[in-house]
Amino acid sequence: MIPNGVKHNELRQLVRSQLELLLESGNLQGAKSLLIPVQPVDIAEAIEGLPESSQLIAFRLLSKAEAIEVYEYLNTDVQQALIQEFKRQEVLDIVDKMSPDDRARMFDELPAKIVRRLLSQLSPGERQATAILLGYEEDTAGRIMTPEYISLKENLTVSQTLERIRSLSNASEVVYYLYVSDTSRQLTGIVSLRDLVIASPETTLAEIMTRDVVFVHTDTDQEEVARTIQRYDILALPVVDSEERLVGVVTVDDVIDIIEREATEDIYALGGVQSDKDNYFQTNLLTVARRRVVWLFVLLLTNTVTGAIIRYNEELLKQVVILAAFIPLLTGTGGNVGAQSSTVVIRGLNTEEIQNMGAGKVIFREAAAGILLGLILGTLATVWAYFLQGSIEVAVSVGISLVAIALLASVAGSALPFLFRSFGLDPALMSAPFITTAVDVLGVLIYFYIAKTILGL
Repeated sequence: MIPNGVKHNELRQLVRSQLELLLESGNLQGAKSLLIPVQPVDIAEAIEGLPESSQLIAFRLLSKAEAIEVYEYLNTDVQQALIQEFKRQEVLDIVDKMSPDDRARMFDELPAKIVRRLLSQLSPGERQATAILLGYEEDTAGRIMTPEYISLKENLTVSQTLERIRSLSNASEVVYYLYVSDTSRQLTGIVSLRDLVIASPETTLAEIMTRDVVFVHTDTDQEEVARTIQRYDILALPVVDSEERLVGVVTVDDVIDIIEREATEDIYALGGVQSDKDNYFQTNLLTVARRRVVWLFVLLLTNTVTGAIIRYNEELLKQVVILAAFIPLLTGTGGNVGAQSSTVVIRGLNTEEIQNMGAGKVIFREAAAGILLGLILGTLATVWAYFLQGSIEVAVSVGISLVAIALLASVAGSALPFLFRSFGLDPALMSAPFITTAVDVLGVLIYFYIAKTILGL
């Protein structure tokens, strides 16, 4: 029995721990009763947290209808493991009843051999719907849309429309928006359920529908789909083909998943970690190391170059040893400034906040910010260096170098994302190591050049 007043996060942990204890003790009836009041998404998370030997047992405690819904929420690794344990009829009962877009998303992650076997076992209608979605390119509106929607003709009355909704509601994922199309299936308008309910029964759809419809094409990138739904604050977005024929709908729950997945990829990329869209913490350690070692190797080479520059200026350091103490301060600060600039620019590119500004204005703005930051930090560094060394020449060298390095880092951090994007590369993945390279190598060169000039060496 789950106690009242438990917070949602605590409830999920409680369900998972109690479920595991009940299964370990062989109390299947108690485990089944435990899951009855729990939401499908929480059941899925509880099953994912179980040992592999218990996952199938827990899943089979669910009713057929609930099992279908829970299965859609499971991550692909657990889905694949369960499929391999299912009997043929269990596969048909679950996979055939999944919504086409969720089924296509699952098939994307499964081995081709399993996908072919599952496709052959689907009913003809579901097999065709899934094959159509799989025919579109990955990460496009066509791949994430559902073909389960209600399409109507504009000469229908409100009364006729409501009757049609009742007869088709089980075959549609979306009932809060109704799409109006002509005899060629071209999208001509949209009617919300609210407008339908408050209209007179004899009113035709042509009189109440909105003809200015926001839609996307099947080849529209999924990030653009997410931005469109966010911009117009709608719950579902119609998808049309090249001939403007209505072929599907993208719902807001799919968009939330896309936003989370894309944000995760960008965060990983900013850290120099390659992502293959799977759960990082459930990935094999060898695969994890392979993904992370590439940019670490680049940074290793960078440090080698920086070390060579320091060795080349060995005579200068012998004469003024204290100069070496400020190298980490300068390169570390420059790296942080560059990371800040690249982060805001990459985020602006992803959200289109800087679309109207243009690369030149953005880079100029970040350069100005870099100079301002450099002056503030340079002044503090100058005072600190003089306090440590008592030499005004060394202190001024550190201060001026910090201003120059902050400017360099800001320009590199803001310009490189635009540069890599123009080459069709991922700005988030490519920018971080190159910014570090520019700041480390050029920053040390700038520092030694300024020090030599001011110290007259």
